Amino acid sequence: MPWQECSTMTLRQEFLDLAQKPGVSFSELCKRFRVSRKTGYKWRRRYVEKGVTGLADLSRRPLHSPRRSEPAVEEQVLSIRDQYGWGARKIKSCVERAGDGPLAKSTVHSILLRHGRVKDLPEKTAGAYRRFEHERPNQLWQMDFKGHFRLGNHERCHPLTVLDDHSRYSLCLEACSNEQTATVQQQLTATFRQYGLPERMLMDNGPPWGNDLSCKFTPLTVWLLRLGIAVTHGRPYHPQTQGKEERFHRSLKVEVLAQRVFADLKHMQSRFDDWRYCYNHVRPHEALDMQVPASRYEPSPRSFPQQLPLIEYGSIDKVRKVQKNGTICFRHVEFRVGKAFGGYAVALRPSTTDGVYDVYFATHPIAQVDLNQTSVRRVHDH
Repeated sequence: MPWQECSTMTLRQEFLDLAQKPGVSFSELCKRFRVSRKTGYKWRRRYVEKGVTGLADLSRRPLHSPRRSEPAVEEQVLSIRDQYGWGARKIKSCVERAGDGPLAKSTVHSILLRHGRVKDLPEKTAGAYRRFEHERPNQLWQMDFKGHFRLGNHERCHPLTVLDDHSRYSLCLEACSNEQTATVQQQLTATFRQYGLPERMLMDNGPPWGNDLSCKFTPLTVWLLRLGIAVTHGRPYHPQTQGKEERFHRSLKVEVLAQRVFADLKHMQSRFDDWRYCYNHVRPHEALDMQVPASRYEPSPRSFPQQLPLIEYGSIDKVRKVQKNGTICFRHVEFRVGKAFGGYAVALRPSTTDGVYDVYFATHPIAQVDLNQTSVRRVHDH
């Protein structure tokens, strides 16, 4: 029978002190303390051999564990954990990819727990969500800045990240000194030359690629339109629209930036380059069935042009030049289409609604003008 909960060590010592009294029935004493005679004799033997320290509970761990993982496998699991900081799922995938498996996720977690690499916390249950991805690479690239931070030389680092929606392949991870248009355009030019042009790019509404709700285009996005890249902005205050970028930033923070200080932009970029290769070619991705992003990515067949293509419109288009203040004049009425188009020509084409014209820049619709209400409507994102 079990000992009572309250102060187990005290009860055991009291029991054994009373058992040494002359004339005390050991069997009766066991009944009163609600333990079996076998248990009573066990504790008396330990008390005689080791004193009070012998009354503590011994480990119930078996003397031999025939199903325990081989030392080489444990060493491999711990090595991957120490090098990358990954969890059990990714480590399991890496070990099996190296030919040492199969290995259960629970086994990997037990190894990490036994060696103090993780804490035994209850597993969180994810809420309901819907995962969406494009059918092939380069249909959509997501772009954003990771929150800036201070370097060892007191400069600020602004990480610019670009991610392919289909494969999660990291196309650009640059340690920038600012978030200005010229900086972003320079980094995108290098990315386009290496990987080709995407069909569309998704970004938030902040500068340098976002402006405001009345005119979403900026000089940077106008440059993208000239390259034949459609531009989409996420819903304001809805970061989940760029969920893959947000998740990428979280991994970047945990695996690279957390509790570390880098000397300057050069050292930061060197670390970014190493981690980007690991992310694309080594790190298993749960959303890709534990495959690496490089297994699903291929460069775009659309090459970056040496010169920007000419803007040409059809003979039936109503062509107007945008003034510096972002307006055009059509049918003796002034309409505002955005300062970013200042100096460029746009085309107006009749829509299916009488008096409403679609405004095009190159091949991209950018607005609608309504002669009935003398107003401009913004073209909504996909």
